[in-house]
Amino acid sequence: MKKVLIAMSGGVDSSVAAYLVKSQGYDCMGVTMKLFRNEDIGVPRKHSCCSLDDVEDARSVAYSLGIPYHVFNFRIGLRIP
Repeated sequence: MKKVLIAMSGGVDSSVAAYLVKSQGYDCMGVTMKLFRNEDIGVPRKHSCCSLDDVEDARSVAYSLGIPYHVFNFRIGLRIP
């Protein structure tokens, strides 16, 4: 069986993509990559992608589809002036 890693933002597009790929019989896993904190780039928390609410939405969709879900934190040690 082919395996697919699905980037999930918590939005409609990635959620539908996960559903479609899963429904075609692929072995799927959903992931969200945390690349930065909004505060690090001067963006208010509620005005950007991949907030904690978005991550929880993605997790909920993955759970509903019966696929594993992970968050990869790549922002450790990141310093933006």
